Amino acid sequence: MFPAGPPSHSLLRLPLLQLLLLVVQAVGRGLGRASPAGGPLEDVVIERYHIPRACPREVQMGDFVRYHYNGTFEDGKKFDSSYDRNTLVAIVVGVGRLITGMDRGLMGMCVNERRRLIVPPHLGYGSIGLAGLIPPDATLYFDVVLLDVWNKEDTVQVSTLLRPPHCPRMVQDGDFVRYHYNGTLLDGTSFDTSYSKGGTYDTYVGSGWLIKGMDQGLLGMCPGERRKIIIPPFLAYGEKGYGEGGQGHKGKFRRRGKNQASTYSCSGDKIPGSAVLIFNVHVIDFHNPADVVEIRTLSRPSETCNETTKLGDFVRYHYNCSLLDGTQLFTSHDYGAPQEATLGANKVIEGLDTGLQGMCVGERRQLIVPPHLAHGESGARGVPGSAVLLFEVELVSREDGLPTGYLFVWHKDPPANLFEDMDLNKDGEVPPEEFSTFIKAQVSEGKGRLMPGQDPEKTIGDMFQNQDRNQDGKITVDELKLKSDEDEERVHEEL
Repeated sequence: MFPAGPPSHSLLRLPLLQLLLLVVQAVGRGLGRASPAGGPLEDVVIERYHIPRACPREVQMGDFVRYHYNGTFEDGKKFDSSYDRNTLVAIVVGVGRLITGMDRGLMGMCVNERRRLIVPPHLGYGSIGLAGLIPPDATLYFDVVLLDVWNKEDTVQVSTLLRPPHCPRMVQDGDFVRYHYNGTLLDGTSFDTSYSKGGTYDTYVGSGWLIKGMDQGLLGMCPGERRKIIIPPFLAYGEKGYGEGGQGHKGKFRRRGKNQASTYSCSGDKIPGSAVLIFNVHVIDFHNPADVVEIRTLSRPSETCNETTKLGDFVRYHYNCSLLDGTQLFTSHDYGAPQEATLGANKVIEGLDTGLQGMCVGERRQLIVPPHLAHGESGARGVPGSAVLLFEVELVSREDGLPTGYLFVWHKDPPANLFEDMDLNKDGEVPPEEFSTFIKAQVSEGKGRLMPGQDPEKTIGDMFQNQDRNQDGKITVDELKLKSDEDEERVHEEL
C-alpha cells in the first residue's frame, strides 16, 4: 500500500494531435460495413483480433478509458502512435472529446482486448483533414488495446475468494490489521506486493493511513479471509497516480504501529494517473487497542473442582501457540514436559498469565491474546510484530505458591526452639547436612513446604546460604533468623 493522496476528478486534457490519434467507436460489438456497391465506408469497421476470456465490464458512453494505439493510413504509413510518446491516452468516451470514429470504435471493448478500427473520412477529419498531418478525405486505421476503464459512478467492488468457516470477529474502523496483498492494474500489470517485503503490511483501518478504497474494502473481513478488492482511481491515487511527476514523495509508504513508525520502499512499478487498482488481500489477524484476552473453555474435568488457579500459584501446563491464520509457532509437547510458571511473577506474557487464572486441573482453554498483552509491536524470536496469538492450554497441576521472597513456609507456627531442633548433635552449630535433614523432615511431616518449581536441594542450599551470615559453612544461634523477623526489623529501621 501507499499513503493516500487527495482524489482528483478533473479529466486529462489532450493536445489536438493526441485527440486526433484517439479514434473510433462502434455501437456495441457490431461490425461496421462498406456500402453494398463497394463504395465509401458508412461506419467504422471493427476487427476484434484479440478478445480476452474474461470480460467483467465493457466500455460504455461516459466511461473513462486508458488505451494505447497506432494510427496509420491505408498504405501503412504511420501518422501517430501513443507508444512513441510512451503515454497512454486517458479520456472520457462518448462526450465529443474524440473523433466520432474513435468514440464508436471503443464502445463495448474489454480490458486487454485488441481491435483494428477503420475510420471513414466523415467520422474522422473529413474533407478538410488536419494541416500537416491528415490529408483531406483520409481513411484512418487504428490498432487499439484497452488497458483500463472506469466511471465516476463506480464504487469499491469486493469479492470474497475464501472465507474461513469460523469468524470470531470482523474488521471494523479503528482496528489494527496485519495482511498480505498483491496489487495489480486492471490489465494485470503488477505494481506492488507485500510478499516481497518479508512481512505483512500492518496498519490501522479508518484512520487515514490507507487509500479510501482500501479502508472500505477491508471492513467486515475475518481473520484468514481472502478478498479481491477493485478500487476506482478517485478512491485510490486519482489523476496523478503514485510515483509519477508532481507526487511529492519518492516511492515510499508509511506503516504505523502504536508506538513506532517505519517506511518501506515500493518495489513495484509506478501507478499511472487515473488507474483502477486491484488488490488480492489475505488478512492474517487484527486487533483493537481496547481488546482484552478472550477466554473460551474447551473442556473441564468431570470431577468437582474445589480450587482454581490464582495469582501466586505454581502451575504446570501444556500449550500450543499459533497465529490466527493457523501458523504454528510453539508447543510444549516439543519439550516432552509441561511448561512451569508462577502466576503473577512476570515469567510469562501478561495475556497468558491472565488466561491461566481461574482454571481447574485438567481444564482446557483457548486464549486469544492481543499483541499489547503479548509481544507488542516488536514481536519476539519467532513471533511477528503486532501479532495476535492463539493459545490452547491444558492445566496439568497446581500448587499454592509462596509469598514473594520466601523459599519455605510453615503451615502453622514454627517450632518454639527452632535452633535446638535444627542442631541435631547438640554441638551449638548447624552444618549443611543437619540443616537439610531438618527442612526435609518438616516437608515430609506436612509441617511446611518449599518454594515450588525449583529443585528442592537447590532451594535448601539457598536457604542455608541466607542463614550462614559469615559464610563459614555453619549456622550459629546468633545467625539464625526467620524472614518474617527480618522483615519486621527492616520496617522498624525504616520508621
